[in-house]
This record gives sequence, C-alpha cells and structure tokens, in this order.
Amino acid sequence: MIVILKKEHDTHQLDELRRWLEGQGISIQVNEGVQSTVLGLIGDTSAVDSDLIEALEIVETVKRVQEPYKKANRKFHPEDSVVDVSGVPVGGGHFAIMAGPCSVESPEQICTVAAAVKAAGANLLRGGAFKPRTSPYAFQGMRESGITLLLEAKKQTGLPVVTEIMDIAHIDAFADVDLIQVGARNMQNFELLKELGHSKKPILLKRGLSSTLQELLMSAEYIMAGGNENVILCERGIRTFETATRNTQDISAIPVVKELSHLPIIVDPSHATGFSRYVKPLALAAVAAGSDGLMIEVHNNPAKALCDGPQSLTPAQFTDAVQAVQRFLAVR
Repeated sequence: MIVILKKEHDTHQLDELRRWLEGQGISIQVNEGVQSTVLGLIGDTSAVDSDLIEALEIVETVKRVQEPYKKANRKFHPEDSVVDVSGVPVGGGHFAIMAGPCSVESPEQICTVAAAVKAAGANLLRGGAFKPRTSPYAFQGMRESGITLLLEAKKQTGLPVVTEIMDIAHIDAFADVDLIQVGARNMQNFELLKELGHSKKPILLKRGLSSTLQELLMSAEYIMAGGNENVILCERGIRTFETATRNTQDISAIPVVKELSHLPIIVDPSHATGFSRYVKPLALAAVAAGSDGLMIEVHNNPAKALCDGPQSLTPAQFTDAVQAVQRFLAVR
C-alpha cells in the first residue's frame, strides 16, 4: 500500500499517522519527492483501513500495490533513483559507461585498458577477477590478485572499479571495490543477495539468462529489503531460440523496467551479442530506448584474450562507439 500526502501537510499529523501504522506492525518507507511525499507501507496491510487513512486531512490518495516487489516499485518511489558509485552518479539523467576486459590477466593489460577506456570517455572500470565459466577447464580468473590489480588501475586512472562476486565467502575481498556485480548465474542466489543487502556498497544486478523482469525486480527486492537501496539493474541478454548471437538483447526490458521501477537500468551489449561487430549498434539501440548506461568489454588484444575475446572491442573500436553514443545522448 502507498499513501500519497498533500503537498502542504502537517508534520504533527504525519507523526501521529506513522505511530499508528507502526503500532500495527507496518514498516514505513518515506520518499520525499519534488512534487509529493509518498509513504510506502510494507508488511501485512490487509487489515489496514485504506478509507480511514484517505479521509485524513494530510492525505491526497491511497493505493494498494499488487506487485510483490515493494521497495523496487516505482509506485513507492515515483522519482528516478540515482546511485552514487564513488562520485559517479548512475540514473536520473546521469549516463554511465563501464568498460574494461572480461577478465584481469596481468598488471600491464588492465592498466593499459583502463587508461584507454578513460581517455575514450568511460567513467567506471569493469574487469573480472572471479570468473564463472561454463567449462571447469576454462580460465577462472586471478581471484583476489585480480582485485588487487583492478585497484592499482583505479589508483593510476581514478576510475571506480566494477567486478563480480561469486560467493559470500569472498565478500571480504570486495571491501575496496566500488560497485559489486552480481552476475546472471547468481541473480537468484538469495543468500548472497541477502548478505549484500546488509552492505551499503552499490550493487550491479544482472538479469538471469532465462529470468523474467518480475524475477529480476524480486532479486533487487532481496537486496533492498536488507537495507541496501543502492541497486543498479543490468540487461545483458536473455536465452532464446536464436543462435545467430550469443544471447538476445531485450531492448523492451528498458522501457518496461523504467515503468515498473525507479532503479537505474544499464545494458551490456557485449554479453548480449557475443560478437564485437554488433556491440556498437546495440549500444546505440540501448541509448535510444532510455538506458541509464552501458557496460562494454574492451581488450587491448582481443585475439589473445583469455576470456570472451570475440565480443571484446579494441580501444579504437571502443572510442568510436563512445563517440557515437555521445552523439545519441546529445539529442535523446
């Protein structure tokens, strides 16, 4: 249930309303917007008399929310959320470009790529330290050493770091990571989501390969229910019957999520396509659809990359893509 207050409301009456609701075991989320103040009532509201609340002098209207996700729901939070990632705002009109290699391979590689993507216009550095791979024989990442190298690249370039966590047991290693990524395979790892909910660190939540948008938002709800509302969603392509690309980039997810939720949503065209030649056009499509940012894989030598070389752009290709994106943003 949500309660929308009148623009000019009495603070004393609001305090009385809050005490009454909390006395019935209802948690209250207050969202102070430019145009209105919205109270999100969380808990068993079946016994709450909505007509009684609507009759109060300070109340504009009362609505019952049918969707199972509450904190991620735009009805609870009408204005776009802006997530601050170590000084880089994401959402609410702030466009973020996260770029870097699929996996960290060496000090020279990550620092070279970090400098290149920053020069091209990226404002966050992505790189895999722990790598979930389909084959147990494939390169699994440098693990803690990879995070150390990412932080060195951050020291040299000033770019905040984005990297993926795979297990609760690794959480201490992410203490200095600026944006923790939950990958597609872990989108419904609920114990991990609960643990991340206890953190105030921003979380990048990727959509599962076969997950619905409601399932994505419910996973975000797990994090937010724990107290961490710094969540960024990521559309990274879903599994369909099409085999021409690695996955199918669901462009429709962007406007739909923006209608349903106040959380920022970015797009990863690298994983969606699996081929570098498709990354730029799908990045532009994401911008046109209203995405709050992009995550693009960039490698200084894709032919020799230890992970996902075919979908990685060279620094020159990335520069060209960013310039095209910036032209689109100028007229969006």
